[in-house]
Amino acid sequence: MDAVQSPIIPIVGRLIRETPGTISLGQGVVHYGPPPAALSAVRDRASDGLLNQYCDGAGLTPLLDRIGRKLHEENGIDVADGLAVMVTAGANMAFMHAVLAVTAPGDDIIVPAPFYFNHEMAIGMAGCRTVPVRTDARYQLDLDAIRAAVTPRTRAVVTVSPNNPSGAVLGESSLRALNQWCGERGLFHISDETYEYFTYGDARHVSPASFAGAAAHTIAIYSLSKAYGFAGWRIGYVAYPQRLFSAMMKSQDTILICPTIVSQVAALAAMEVGRAYCEPHVRELASIRDIVLGELSALAPLAHVPAADGAFYCLTKVETTADPVAVNERLIKQHRVAVIPGTAFGMTDGCYFRVAYGALQKATVEEGIGRLVRGLRALLR
Repeated sequence: MDAVQSPIIPIVGRLIRETPGTISLGQGVVHYGPPPAALSAVRDRASDGLLNQYCDGAGLTPLLDRIGRKLHEENGIDVADGLAVMVTAGANMAFMHAVLAVTAPGDDIIVPAPFYFNHEMAIGMAGCRTVPVRTDARYQLDLDAIRAAVTPRTRAVVTVSPNNPSGAVLGESSLRALNQWCGERGLFHISDETYEYFTYGDARHVSPASFAGAAAHTIAIYSLSKAYGFAGWRIGYVAYPQRLFSAMMKSQDTILICPTIVSQVAALAAMEVGRAYCEPHVRELASIRDIVLGELSALAPLAHVPAADGAFYCLTKVETTADPVAVNERLIKQHRVAVIPGTAFGMTDGCYFRVAYGALQKATVEEGIGRLVRGLRALLR
């Protein structure tokens, strides 16, 4: 555990609390809450003894059935094609289960950088080695770099699309090529699709588990936290090859026993409302994204902002040799705005910052981005 990086969000959160009035462009949450139907469902079942009991470790049957229909209708994934489905306490737990299920201590997992820091932490906690590989200037996959990173201990390759922290939406052709190559090499493709609903312009999300022949080696991870404003309810789910059932259930039973019943009741109601609940919020975020990218682009040549066509992040590279952690601390203390240093995401070859804009209303985001731009100009002049 000493070798695992400390979670960056609480560290930045402490600095924010020490500087009242700071606007956080740090944590990746949305500003809206769950559908009213989800809260009504919980109230209706409040006296139901079911909420006080355990359930099957994989989750409540009605929720599992609803997830299966969603995967078929929206993702093109047929869970009858050798896949099992499990409800988890968020996408993070699904990823932890997947790592424990497919590795032994000392194994390698390839993770394109920038990567989601909790993925690296989970891999380390499992006694395995994270093998970061470069992406291109737009944070798209470099398939040659991935192929070159394979060792005899490699067990899986991870992709996150739409991406946290960069906002990149990975192209279908590269995902298809990677997935096919993983199948040929006997590797698992772990596909984190937490931000599947958050795409802008012409960008489109694609699920690798929908590709022909992918079911046997693809682990697809999803979450309600973002789309349904569900972060505190801790509900995610994973579709995975049936042959991993025993290992996945061992991990679930040991760590969680079963997903929280009341959260599953709310999740089922939310999923019955469906994607339509998220879409107006995505349209609002699209306009906020335009503000964020426009303001940050005005920093050129002091900063470079690649296309961010998904999620609600952008990963900005600042032209300085200064330590990004120190720069962020100065931004908080001197300019009352917080971002997340890119070092947490494996970006150690320069000064990068993840800017998150999902948690704030438009007026607050405008003020926060204004502070960030003014602060960087002042610190870099």
